[in-house]
Amino acid sequence: MINPSRRARFAGLYLACVLLAVPALAKDAPLQVIDWPDTGTPTVRFTFGKFKALPGMGSLHGYVMDTTAQNLSLQRIPNARFKVYLFDKNKVRIGEDVVALNNVGTGETVKFETTVTTSGNPASVSLEAILDSAKTIALLKVDGVEAGTTPRMINVGVGRHTLAFSKEGFAVGTFPLEISRDDVSGGTVSFELGAAAFDSIELRDGSVLNGDLVSISGMDVEIRVGGVIQHVDRNRIKRVMLVERQVPILDVPPAIGPAPNP
Repeated sequence: MINPSRRARFAGLYLACVLLAVPALAKDAPLQVIDWPDTGTPTVRFTFGKFKALPGMGSLHGYVMDTTAQNLSLQRIPNARFKVYLFDKNKVRIGEDVVALNNVGTGETVKFETTVTTSGNPASVSLEAILDSAKTIALLKVDGVEAGTTPRMINVGVGRHTLAFSKEGFAVGTFPLEISRDDVSGGTVSFELGAAAFDSIELRDGSVLNGDLVSISGMDVEIRVGGVIQHVDRNRIKRVMLVERQVPILDVPPAIGPAPNP
């Protein structure tokens, strides 16, 4: 039989073990887990560890945090870049950084350290994908026959050829290529696509809509994509890029003034 005093001692010991175990579990918990994109099927899962302060930064604050990224998709990620934003407890943005993923296989997890400089004490993070327009992939046609996407190595015979480059949202471009019998193998062709043929809406999840902007209201943006009107919540939009359009000139004969008095 356990007397009341011994029972109290056991209860006190059990309570002390629980209280000591809780901080140990909380210490290993990550600061934040973010799936990208946040709508639809996620492709990458980022896990951000807690901030570890760096000494001697003066008026600025330096931190290091352990970060992991897991490829949730069924395809390898050759390269991708993301902008990381840091916020204080009042949701004020106080810093930013860029993280890059290279050659991450399906289901693979990579771990790295992220070093950031902030103007305050960070409490949370957010991220968005960076679109690299310099690495735009275009469809290539050689003499009217599809040859794949750029960059592409092709074999062409002697004579005159036409290379056509196309990409949704850009004007189609052509490049005349002439091969003589004296030309040696090798060489490259660089071609810059013309100005965009459509208006472009870049969303915060990294995707882009190309079409004809119809209207913008307080909380709704209307864009015609492939002849179909789509409505987009303005809070999902990062930026809107408009193409220059020619003002239609009406073929109206000039007005004829009153005849002068004789």
